[in-house]
Amino acid sequence: MDDDIIIEEDAALKDFLPQGFGKQEGTANVALQVERSRRLGTQQPKSEDGGSDGAARSKHGIIDAEDQENGDDDDDGDKDDEDDEDEDEDEDEDEEDEYPVSHELVLKTHERTITSMTLDASGSRLITGSTDCTVKFHDFASMTPTTLRAFKSVDPLATKTSASSETHPIHHVEFNPVSPSTVLVVSALPQANLLSRDGEPIAQSVKGDMYLRDMHNTKGHISEITTGAWHPTDRDLCVTAGTDSTLRIWDCSVRMVQKDVIVHKSRAAGSAGRTRMTAVAWGASPQGNSSNLVAAALDGSLVMWNGNGPYTRPTAEIRDAHERNTWTGGLDISSDGRTVVTRGGDDTIKLWDTRKFKSPISTVSHPSTTSQYPTTSIKFSPTSTSIVTGSAEGSLHILNPATLKPELVTPVTPKSPLVSLLWHPKLNQILTGSANAETHVLYNPSLSTRGAATVMSRAPKRRHIDDDPNLTTDLSQGLSADAIIAPNGNLSTSRQPHSKPLTGLTASGRSRDPRRPHIPVTTPFAKTQPDEKHVRDNIPLSSMRDEDPREALLKYADKAEKDPLFTGAWRKTQPKTIYAELSDDEEEEGREKKKPRQG
Repeated sequence: MDDDIIIEEDAALKDFLPQGFGKQEGTANVALQVERSRRLGTQQPKSEDGGSDGAARSKHGIIDAEDQENGDDDDDGDKDDEDDEDEDEDEDEDEEDEYPVSHELVLKTHERTITSMTLDASGSRLITGSTDCTVKFHDFASMTPTTLRAFKSVDPLATKTSASSETHPIHHVEFNPVSPSTVLVVSALPQANLLSRDGEPIAQSVKGDMYLRDMHNTKGHISEITTGAWHPTDRDLCVTAGTDSTLRIWDCSVRMVQKDVIVHKSRAAGSAGRTRMTAVAWGASPQGNSSNLVAAALDGSLVMWNGNGPYTRPTAEIRDAHERNTWTGGLDISSDGRTVVTRGGDDTIKLWDTRKFKSPISTVSHPSTTSQYPTTSIKFSPTSTSIVTGSAEGSLHILNPATLKPELVTPVTPKSPLVSLLWHPKLNQILTGSANAETHVLYNPSLSTRGAATVMSRAPKRRHIDDDPNLTTDLSQGLSADAIIAPNGNLSTSRQPHSKPLTGLTASGRSRDPRRPHIPVTTPFAKTQPDEKHVRDNIPLSSMRDEDPREALLKYADKAEKDPLFTGAWRKTQPKTIYAELSDDEEEEGREKKKPRQG
């Protein structure tokens, strides 16, 4: 009997063949995925141990203010502390980080600088605004490690019916903290927009009369709006700051009706009483029974009003809070309402006390980027125990709220400035938006909940052919050119009774987007022009479109002279013109009379 035939295993064929039948459940190595999202050199070392603190910081790439001052002074003690480091390494690794910056999730959904971002109260939906004139909507519940993309992109100005509508950069986006179903969107226009959490337009503010001198009599901003903010407890109130030297409070319960106008009168020389409002924040009051409205202006002043009014006179005003004619883009109020932090264009960060609103508590030097990125922000942590801001080098700075000295400096986007920042209280995650159009979600698996931590714990989605845009057809602008469109056909999908879709084509073949010009549909019959012969034979004078008008008239010149049509009645009795004959002397006399006068 012959020996049994032995077939060598083919690894490629084994991987190609299915391992089972039916629906396969996606499984993933969660620990490996989370470890891959770990940032290089971000583990927070122990800060209370004197011996291993500096060495651990240098090992993990974290820069501290004490390390910068000591510099080479700790080099001599490094060798003596090597034994202590080995003993303390395990303790450092097991100890939980103080800040959620050990891991990160990167979203690349925009094309230009990310100017603002906001998360709803539950931390499930992220909205970002950019200078590419779009607002992107992200849903953490539908993301996987391989499908990190926005589920919707909205242009706030696309609701205009004018075909010549323009696009403008987005300055500010913010969820309503009390009612997260509403989003305030501020673009580089005199009108602010209210959108739903799904991107549907709700209302738009009114543009004021630019020919009125008294701003109290205008119904809206007359020039560009720079930023905005929601009331901390009232769901129907929001405020916008404009370059017309006004703050305007809107009642959003009745489609953004202006409730109050706050006119800031600048006292700078040569300003004619007007300036530009650069930042605004609406926070709680230290007493808890009211709120504070704080705004910064281009003339360097910092003004505070009672959040509940009246707004005729500010509660406190600091004229020279920052250098004049520098853009103060960062402004935030602590959760208890006792302190205010500002980041000015004069390369300083200052901390103010709302109870003694006269001079700063502390001031530190920090390079500013507001000359290029006016919306550069600075924020308090949810518990107001830290302050976060970015730098021109792309590093995240976590500052001590008492001294404004850096407690942690970690690079996020090297050589690309950090513009927008957000520290969510429920997720305990820090979100950063940089000038290279990247959104980084910093988190710690042991400290953070949901959000990016949940996304990285899901099984990655298998890539489908529809996920590759190079192999699919984009139907957002309608059907392709060689498609057949049935007359009176309904090309739209399920339409809501009150919604106005801006994608696809209408029944007549026109684009629903008012900014997109109408492109005539090229049908198979229109390519050969079958009606040209019918037009030439049955429509009189249709051939004159292809003729030269001058030649068309000259060909009738001889015929009109030989056989006139309108002068046939007196053709034989037509008089002839007879000219008198002049002698040579008369001709010379006539020429002398026609000589021009001299002198």
